[in-house]
Amino acid sequence: MSQARERGIPDATVARLPLYLRALNGLAERGTATVSSEDLAVAAGVNSAKLRKDLSHLGSYGTRGVGYDVQYLIYQISRELGLTQDWAVAIVGVGNLGRALANYGGFVSRGFRVAALFDADASVVGERLVGMTVDHIDELENVIKKRGVSIVVIATPASAAQEVADRVIAAGVTSILNFAPVVLSVPDGVDVRKVDLSTELQILAFHEQRKADREAGSPMMADDLAEAMDL
Repeated sequence: MSQARERGIPDATVARLPLYLRALNGLAERGTATVSSEDLAVAAGVNSAKLRKDLSHLGSYGTRGVGYDVQYLIYQISRELGLTQDWAVAIVGVGNLGRALANYGGFVSRGFRVAALFDADASVVGERLVGMTVDHIDELENVIKKRGVSIVVIATPASAAQEVADRVIAAGVTSILNFAPVVLSVPDGVDVRKVDLSTELQILAFHEQRKADREAGSPMMADDLAEAMDL
């Protein structure tokens, strides 16, 4: 997949590259030819010093007084992320979330192609969705190999996620995007990205509660005091 790891690009930088790419694509759509590090940083939601350091890992330093060439930087980042080729993606679990993911139009424009859909529910298997037939989970290994699937999205209930992960890994898949609310156990060499919507909502709720407490003038808690004193 991406060349970033082989080139020694830090994981934190890799995590920010999609932010830069999204901002750059927005600029390109508006006809912007060049962009300063400051303007790109604002568009991506990071500070400009961090952005310049991140892009230096790609060998891109911009031109003093001119900035970065938008189209060339899009190419550089896309190449590093492995988006200059077509990646076949399989979605396992065609419930509400799986359907929403399958219908997401942004996959194709970003170098990903939904190549297979799987479910265990007999009422769903055989259904036509986004131009393809939902396959039974029993066909998982065969279809993955036949269609050259490189990335699997797990959108199953938590109880089924580990078994699905084990099976797709045994079939040769080493990249998994996990939406199931469970931590997967995988061997070395397998990359898992977890998307936990409930956790993100809980973090937002925490910050909302903090803001409400401050507005209510509630006493500062001990951990708040320690944080304020930088302890």
